[in-house]
Amino acid sequence: MSNPVQVSLEKDKEYYYCTCGNSKDGVFCDGAHQGSDFTPKQFSVNEDKDYYLCSCKKNDGAPFCDGAHLK
Repeated sequence: MSNPVQVSLEKDKEYYYCTCGNSKDGVFCDGAHQGSDFTPKQFSVNEDKDYYLCSCKKNDGAPFCDGAHLK
């Protein structure tokens, strides 16, 4: 089971969520998808605060955890 990762995100900043699962932290793209069919998911937030991002890659609400890792 991969638990969500708590991260502090800044309002209106661009982030890139790892969709391949091969990045070192399992959450943010670090280019590990190169040579595959995966592409990172660009996202931003509307508020400076802590968020829980999915690291299990099973949820429908990526990049945000929806509890799919518990199923």
